[in-house]
Amino acid sequence: MSTLTPSSAPPEVHGHRGCRGLFPENTLPAFLHAVRLGVAVLELDVVLSADGQVVVSHEPWMSATICLDPACQPIPAATQQQHNIYQMPYAQVRRYDCGQLPHPAFPAQQNLPAHKPLLREVVLAVDELARKLGRMPPRFSLEVKSEPAGDNLFHPAPAAYVAVVVEELRRLGLVPRTTLLSFDGRILQQVRRQLPELPLCLLIEDEVPLSSHLQQLGFTPRVVGPHHALATPQLVAEARQAGMLVVPWTVNNPADMLRLMALGVAGITTDYPDRLLSLYPSGQGAE
Repeated sequence: MSTLTPSSAPPEVHGHRGCRGLFPENTLPAFLHAVRLGVAVLELDVVLSADGQVVVSHEPWMSATICLDPACQPIPAATQQQHNIYQMPYAQVRRYDCGQLPHPAFPAQQNLPAHKPLLREVVLAVDELARKLGRMPPRFSLEVKSEPAGDNLFHPAPAAYVAVVVEELRRLGLVPRTTLLSFDGRILQQVRRQLPELPLCLLIEDEVPLSSHLQQLGFTPRVVGPHHALATPQLVAEARQAGMLVVPWTVNNPADMLRLMALGVAGITTDYPDRLLSLYPSGQGAE
């Protein structure tokens, strides 16, 4: 995870779902473009397929906003959750296209055919590109998507879920390069039991005090990831006093980026890493 301090360097650039503002989210083109831009950390989300594969996807189903079915037809929003990745073998997941639909929130996004990749596909592709470019390989902020209502419906219960993800991280040699993120404290608690050396990030999106979140979690993770509107001077100071790094999300407005840089956060997660990098002095902010 980050070794930055407020006085030593600008915040690390974390490419949200690769670079969602520029290429379709959580796809190989998005991750490869982020590497070309010089992003230090790739933020991505993982779910599991029916055959236990670690799939890069924000939802555990095929979102009607970004995906077409295997016949290249739109997916009705009312039925999107029926396209449940956890109930499909990965060979079936791969038949959906999640890159051609224009995203209404990201008009500059370059659309092209793209599937939901496996985590190992992403790692192999970005590491190969980094080698070709003569750069250090990127690190990963890996979010495990989970909530109690989804247990055994969209994903396994936490202990079994974490066991699969941890085994894949070990198999890929990613443990030294990864911070694991979740809104679900149960996931973080399980990772702490199963892989205690892995840095953890508690994601928050409410105004519950940080101390209350930590009390409920039962330990202090290495990182807190607040929605950027929650990243106040008070929160940053409280996190720093607790020995935590702060990496807000998802920061797309340059004015917000500058505000957070002034607060001395360790990293900034953005759909537009090009915008964030343009604010840094020449030669800083990229690997």
